Amino acid sequence: MSGQELTFGEHEFIVSKTDTSGKIVYGNELFIKMSGYTEHELLGAPHNILRHPDMPATVYKYLWQTIRKKEEVFAYVVNRTKNGDYYWVMAHVTASLDENGIVIGYHSVRRKPSAQAVATIKPLYRSLLEAERKGSIAAGEALLKSTLQQHKVSYDEFVLSL
Repeated sequence: MSGQELTFGEHEFIVSKTDTSGKIVYGNELFIKMSGYTEHELLGAPHNILRHPDMPATVYKYLWQTIRKKEEVFAYVVNRTKNGDYYWVMAHVTASLDENGIVIGYHSVRRKPSAQAVATIKPLYRSLLEAERKGSIAAGEALLKSTLQQHKVSYDEFVLSL
């Protein structure tokens, strides 16, 4: 486990799709490469196989609540690779719908975040994690809500402003 930060090009996109339970059904070549897993290891695995311990549950809860309502969400995410390396992404996640408007899965396109955005988000995520450790996800949610209220922005406005 090296714990090195990986990066990818500004014009490259990491793409994955999951079923409604979050199991990976598709990953593009860059998704597979960045993860450090083989395609065989990824397909059918829960997407949280990439979850980094520095990623607050509060953000994931917001993400899932939003996409289950068929709304898009943008979020900064730090992922962990198979060997313990990590990489930051700016994720755009949407629900995939069938012809009747029923959610049949989720689609995520991730791009390289700016260094400034990551520098801004890291201390917030550390604070959210600390609140979650001391209290619960509810404590993290309360901290996120108060932070957004201080900035007088919604979650989406905050993320897209970075």
